[in-house]
Amino acid sequence: MPTSSVIYLGDLRCQSVHTASHTEILTDAPVDNQGKGEAFSPTDLVATALANCMLTIMGISAARHSLDMKGATATVDKIMSSDAPRRIVKIAVQVSMPANNFSDKDKTLLENAARACPVSKSLHPDLEQDIQFIWL
Repeated sequence: MPTSSVIYLGDLRCQSVHTASHTEILTDAPVDNQGKGEAFSPTDLVATALANCMLTIMGISAARHSLDMKGATATVDKIMSSDAPRRIVKIAVQVSMPANNFSDKDKTLLENAARACPVSKSLHPDLEQDIQFIWL
């Protein structure tokens, strides 16, 4: 069974459907690349997937060690190349953790889990990943 199916709707917009859940995502080309920018662009999804993956893997590790990280957030900044070929050159992710009195050992455990997430390990090594953690 495929992971998803994608249909081109026209006007640089695609609709993706997750096979197992039937969840839908729309993408648009960004305004700076001839699009409307009315939805995530494909490269926005790549950058956002990194933060989602980091928080998910951190959550798995937290649950394994009876740590509560509910309420953790991440902000994502995607930087595109200014020259050809058009590509992501940097993804900056800032993870803010809730004030739950994490020990230094807990912080190291969770930060290492985040940096080892599958999306991070799947991105090209030339793509800079600037990952910052804020422990409240």
